[in-house]
Amino acid sequence: MTEAWARPPSVALDTNLLVYAEGEGDAPRCAAARALLGRLEPAAVLVPVQVLGELHRVLTGRFRREPAAVREALLAWADAFHTADSSWTALQSALDLHADHQLPTWDALILSVAAEQGCRVLLSEDFQPGFTWRGLTVVNPFASLHGDPPHPLLQHALRPQPAP
Repeated sequence: MTEAWARPPSVALDTNLLVYAEGEGDAPRCAAARALLGRLEPAAVLVPVQVLGELHRVLTGRFRREPAAVREALLAWADAFHTADSSWTALQSALDLHADHQLPTWDALILSVAAEQGCRVLLSEDFQPGFTWRGLTVVNPFASLHGDPPHPLLQHALRPQPAP
């Protein structure tokens, strides 16, 4: 008997997307983040644990939210999507990305965890759009706010919009 094939997550999320989805930031990005997350198949989405740690820091630090409320928000994100811990191998890759491409170390760790998990897309406005490494491409989820069409890899990951 063969086991059912489980498809790995194909889209990884960066911290900025979750910050906007939490309602922090300008209204167009907050609305776009929520709409985008609503169109992604939850089983296809990965949130690196590093992202949840950064989200905690941003929400409790910059936006001064109560730690208990932030904990609940983080648990809800972890319930909604796959999570992945950082590994020693991912950190080694992040160090290479930092040295070879001048990426900030913690951003590079998010990128390397997503690639390690087999994701094809990292949704982030903090990286160079189109940067590709180990089959993972960085896509700016807010490009449509500037009139750009969705990246083909992102378009492929989106569920069809419901009819009005």
